[in-house]
Amino acid sequence: MFIGIDHGTTAMRFAGEGGTFKIPRKEATGFTLQDLAKICPNADISEIDGIAITYSMGDNFSAITPVERLKNRGLVSREGAGEHTGGGTRVFDTIRESGIPTVAIPGLHRGSPTDPRFKAYSHQASPEKIGIAYEVTRHLGQDCIVCDISSNTVSLLVKNGRITGGFDACVFAPGKVHGALDLDAIRSVDQGTMTANDAFLNAGVAFSLPEDQQIPALAMFAAMECAALSLLAPGAPVALCGSLAADVSLGVADLLKVQPLVLNEWAAAYGLCAIAHAVFKESAPEILGIPVEL
Repeated sequence: MFIGIDHGTTAMRFAGEGGTFKIPRKEATGFTLQDLAKICPNADISEIDGIAITYSMGDNFSAITPVERLKNRGLVSREGAGEHTGGGTRVFDTIRESGIPTVAIPGLHRGSPTDPRFKAYSHQASPEKIGIAYEVTRHLGQDCIVCDISSNTVSLLVKNGRITGGFDACVFAPGKVHGALDLDAIRSVDQGTMTANDAFLNAGVAFSLPEDQQIPALAMFAAMECAALSLLAPGAPVALCGSLAADVSLGVADLLKVQPLVLNEWAAAYGLCAIAHAVFKESAPEILGIPVEL
């Protein structure tokens, strides 16, 4: 059997043939390998044939790679946009030391095989978005737009079965908690009243808008990202994923005049599980245009 592990913003999510479970990232510091028995059909971790895992930004490699070959867990640096709790590190290190065949999924960055125009920005998406995109293609086919909306918002375009590029959380649409740095945030950073990372962690609509305006705003900006990506793939179907996907779906549908597919917070873990199957069972040479280097 195969397992997918999603290093999400707020929780670690695990999916396998025996089901799913999640651990809040702060609590994941107590993770043990035996926890995986929860999603093994016979509660036996020896049944696991392969794992696909994600970790943080995944910006120090560009191919799907065995975890033991990574340097610095696949990161350029732990510094950057995001919250560091130690839970993801504990899970990654435990899996790496287990001896179970495991591949790490890279993030999308300037070293990735995406459309060069998207490389105007250093980072396009963190690794779990690859899992989401793979899961969406299983539903919508080889051309689709994927928008993941929760603590932050990230959108990707898949065209002809390859990831063309995307908008990362700190570039365009805000999420509930995180977002791009606007003029006020830049001034606060320059004045030394907050770090750039703190500004990112407090740039979501929960901090900038009254509660009754937050979901409409999330829907509008998510629709705008989808509309922007549709310039490169007119008519591509849209999928909304993440913990707030259902909440914004009506607003996005009204703005885009399409009926989006709505998937929940488990899309990444399910997609990563399917990637593990494709890599270890089917010997897939690439996933969505990202090479596999075993």
